Amino acid sequence: MRFRVLALILAWSFLSVPLAAAAQPAEKMYRIGVISNAGPATVAPLVGAFRRGLADLGWLEGKNIHIEYRWAEGDLGRHPRLAADLVALKVDVIVLAGTSAARAAVHATRTIPIVASVLGDPVAAGLVRSLAKPGGNLTGLAWQAGDLVTKQLQLLQETVPRATRVAALGHAATNSVVRKATEAAARSLGVQVDMIDIDVPGDIPGVFEAMRRRGAEALIVLPSPMFYAERRRLAALAARDRLPAIYEVKEYADEGGLMSYGPSFPEMYRRAATYVDKILKGAKPGDLPMEQPTKFDFVINLKAAKAIGLTIPPPVLARADELIQ
Repeated sequence: MRFRVLALILAWSFLSVPLAAAAQPAEKMYRIGVISNAGPATVAPLVGAFRRGLADLGWLEGKNIHIEYRWAEGDLGRHPRLAADLVALKVDVIVLAGTSAARAAVHATRTIPIVASVLGDPVAAGLVRSLAKPGGNLTGLAWQAGDLVTKQLQLLQETVPRATRVAALGHAATNSVVRKATEAAARSLGVQVDMIDIDVPGDIPGVFEAMRRRGAEALIVLPSPMFYAERRRLAALAARDRLPAIYEVKEYADEGGLMSYGPSFPEMYRRAATYVDKILKGAKPGDLPMEQPTKFDFVINLKAAKAIGLTIPPPVLARADELIQ
C-alpha cells in the first residue's frame, strides 16, 4: 500500500512540473526601433556598443527585446520615412543619432519615447526645453556642439599656424547652430573661415575642388551624421589634396584623417542603453535629464601627417590622448 501511494506521489510530481512551467506567464517582448544614419557595416561598432549596453542591463535580443533597424545609408532625407515606418510598427522606444533624425522622429510621434545616443545642442535646435528637464518624448545624450567646434578650430590653428584661410565643411540640413559657433570662434582666433555647405554625399568630390580653387590651407569638418558615414572618403580626399584637417571623433582618424577631437561615440551609444532600460521600466523620457559627455579625446594620426608632409608641433603632440603610428 505504501509503495502504491509513493508511486502516485512521484507520478503527480513529474506531471505537475510541466504544468507549473506552462502556467508561468511568458516574458514580455519589447520592440526597439533604431534609426541609423549610415549602413550596417559603417556603424557596426556603435550598434555593437548599444547592444552590449542593453545586454549588461538584462535586455537580450530574442528573449525580451526585438530590435528593428532602419538604415539611412548616408541619405538624411530618408529620416522622415524611416521614423514613420517605426511609428507604424508601434515600437516601444526609438533610438537615433543626430538632429535630422531627431526632428523627423519628434515630428512623427509625440507619444513613443525617443532616445538620442548622439545629439548636438538639442536646446538650441528647439528639440527639448532644457537638458535638465527635456519635457516631451525626447531624451538621451547631447553636447554643446559650438564648444566642440571652437576647441577643434583652436587645435587646428596650433597645428598649422601658417594657415590663415580655413575651409569649414558643413551639412546644410544640420549645422545652423554649429555654423554660428564656427564663425564666432574664427573671429576670436583671427582666422578666416570659408563656410561650405553641402546637401548630399554626391557633393563631396566637387566641394574639394572648390576648396582648392578658393585657396584653403586647412579644413575643419563640422559635426554631421552624413559626414560620419562618409568619413573614409573625406579623409582620403583631404590626404590627396595635402589638406590638414580636423574631425569630430576618433573614427575619422582611424580611417586616415589627420586629427580628431571629441567624445567617444561607442561610449555614448552604450550609455544610451541605460535610457532605454529606464524607459522600458516605466520612466517618462521628459523626466530624464539629458546626459553630456565629460571626456573628449584628442587623436593624431602620425601616418596621415607624414603622408601630407606635415610636422606636428611638439606642444600639440604632447597634448594628444592617442597617437596613431
